Amino acid sequence: MADGQDYDYVIVGAGAAGCVLAYRLTEDPAVKVALIEAGGSDKNPLFKVPKAVALLMNRPSNLWTYPTKPEETNANKTEYWLRGKVMGGSTSVNGLMWVRGQPADFDAIAELSSEDWSWQHIGPAYAALEQHELGAGQDRGGEGPLKISLPGPDVRMKWHEAILAAGRSMGLPVKQDVNVPDNDEGIGYNPRTIWGGVRQSAATAYLEPARKRSNLRVISGATVDNLLFEGTRAVGVRYGKDGAAQSVRGTEIILCGGAMATPGILERSGIGDPARLAKLGIDVVAARPQVGEHMIEHRALLMQWKMKNPSYSYNRDHRGFRLFRMILRYLLTRKGPLSSATFDMGAWLKSNPGLNRPDTQFLIAPHSVDFTKMGKTTEPFPGMSAVVYPLRPESTGSVHITDTDPLAAPETIANHRATALDRRAMIDAVHAARKFAAQPPLKDMIVAETNPGPDYQSDEEILKAYDIFATCGYHTVGTCRMGNDADSVVDPELRVRGVEGLRVMDTSVMPVMPSGNTQGPTMAMAWRAADVIRRRAAMPKREAA
Repeated sequence: MADGQDYDYVIVGAGAAGCVLAYRLTEDPAVKVALIEAGGSDKNPLFKVPKAVALLMNRPSNLWTYPTKPEETNANKTEYWLRGKVMGGSTSVNGLMWVRGQPADFDAIAELSSEDWSWQHIGPAYAALEQHELGAGQDRGGEGPLKISLPGPDVRMKWHEAILAAGRSMGLPVKQDVNVPDNDEGIGYNPRTIWGGVRQSAATAYLEPARKRSNLRVISGATVDNLLFEGTRAVGVRYGKDGAAQSVRGTEIILCGGAMATPGILERSGIGDPARLAKLGIDVVAARPQVGEHMIEHRALLMQWKMKNPSYSYNRDHRGFRLFRMILRYLLTRKGPLSSATFDMGAWLKSNPGLNRPDTQFLIAPHSVDFTKMGKTTEPFPGMSAVVYPLRPESTGSVHITDTDPLAAPETIANHRATALDRRAMIDAVHAARKFAAQPPLKDMIVAETNPGPDYQSDEEILKAYDIFATCGYHTVGTCRMGNDADSVVDPELRVRGVEGLRVMDTSVMPVMPSGNTQGPTMAMAWRAADVIRRRAAMPKREAA
């Protein structure tokens, strides 16, 4: 069943990129936009509570699950990479970290594509989209749609001050805004997509105001099957909704499904490796062998320490009367630990002093998870934790469909630590975390490291710890990489090579990994993408060809 009308733009995926594009493209009342999302409403109160991440990541109805192929580098076990299946996408279920990435990251993307993606343009994009608690500053926004805050006095305690002091002792400058665009080391309170104790997802910031415009149609509960083509021009999207096949047509289709889902939509539509498509009986529309390749992902190790005093940790607040009191406090005031993000503190440092910019990130929290309870609660004693990972891995994996069913999980090959550089960086990151924990006054608050623990000391043992205990960072990029070379999947204006009327804007287009979490970079690039798309649309047809 067809929609019955044509749109100027059909956006697939209401996540970080899709919501931004829907917001920006509908600013022109003459432009009609349709936004398709497989998930449903984000109105459940859990989506608003910042500390409800563990609960949200255990709601199958709101998640896409991507099993990885067992490999030696994941201890020959299947891991499950999760993504949000709800309005706002993963921004509605993530850990709420607002990490912009370093200016050099975007200059590196620009070098591989075009000047459109340099910090010269991405910095102003951040300034335009942010409404930061600290107000407008150096490439920091004070009046944008996305509200960003820092941990407040209601959650700060002696532990937080000890983290800052440990950073100083290690030579890290304490920064009021850890995102200041200087490519330098630093430590400080993590900016979060939280405002007034409530999660600020992409749906909250961009989609809710865009829905008030008459030129936006949102289609929810719609799983995209494939794209419709007339010759090599994309003219529509076929999706399943309420048990029926439906379609919508548009002058331009923009895929924003994310690095795990977008390659599958392209492959089911006949864009990919011809040999791979032939095995599945899919007719080739455009031979693009790099679709699904060049997958880059952080390998994140959660290190944990037992603390000497219960007042140094929030662990005790997650059980018994204290849990009831914490919940009641949040319901009445939107304050307290439930109003905070997954990690209160962040540090960016050089694992080797000879480096020209930070290569390691710590996200640090005054709690530790109980692995005997599948990480669903905190440990029964006081603890702290730090997610530790090298920022810019080089090892690449892949994600490809093995079935034409849009609900079938693709084959995901992580291929972590394939390069000597990545292995060295992973080892050095753990050494740096242990050095950090040994700094005063933090060292006097710690009893012992509990994960991975004292059994993992040598280089070989540390790599084994990553294999056993580490997870993905939920920051997958590169599977439809953008480039100025003929082999890239999309060109520097995000247009899929070999076809017309089709673009991609999500983490899949990033040819290199940004330094940190991908929520911020995705939104900033999508903000910039709207300018690129509108600029192209304004060109005379002959010039645009």
